[in-house]
Amino acid sequence: MKPLALLLLALSVFMGAASAAEGTLIMARSPNPFEPTMAALQNSIQEHGYSVAHVQKCDGGMKKFGYHSDYYRVVFFGKAEEVARISAEYPQMIPYLPLKIVVFAENDKTVLTALNPDILTGFFPDQQELRAQIRTWKQDLGAILEEIDGVTLAAY
Repeated sequence: MKPLALLLLALSVFMGAASAAEGTLIMARSPNPFEPTMAALQNSIQEHGYSVAHVQKCDGGMKKFGYHSDYYRVVFFGKAEEVARISAEYPQMIPYLPLKIVVFAENDKTVLTALNPDILTGFFPDQQELRAQIRTWKQDLGAILEEIDGVTLAAY
C-alpha cells in the first residue's frame, strides 16, 4: 500500500464520522528531505507560541502494514494551559488534543498532514468560544505549515 493511501486510511479511522466532511485534511508537500523539514516544522511550531509535546516514531507499526521507512512521525503540539482548559470544559475534545501533524518521507520529499480543525466546529454549533478557538488553531496551523521552506499547501 502506498504511504499516502495508508496515511489517509489511518486518518479516516481516527476522524470517524467527520471523515465524510469536505476539507478534513490539510496537507503540505515540501521539496526538502525529511530531517530539515522536521526541524523547520518544530521551529515554526515554537515560533507561533506552541510547544512540541511529543514526537512519536511510527516506523515499527508501519512495518506491520508492509511500509518500510525510517521517516514517519507524528508531532503532538499545543499550549499546555489551553489544552488543559479546553479538555476540562469540553471533555469530548480530548481525543483531538493536543494538535497533531503527521510527517513522512516520500522519496526525497516530505509530506505533512493534519486534521483540519474546522471539521470540529460542526460538533459544537452553540459553543462560540470554542468555535473561535478552533478557527484560531486552523489559522495557526496554516501559518505554521506555510513557514516551511518551499512548502505547497492543499486541503482534502
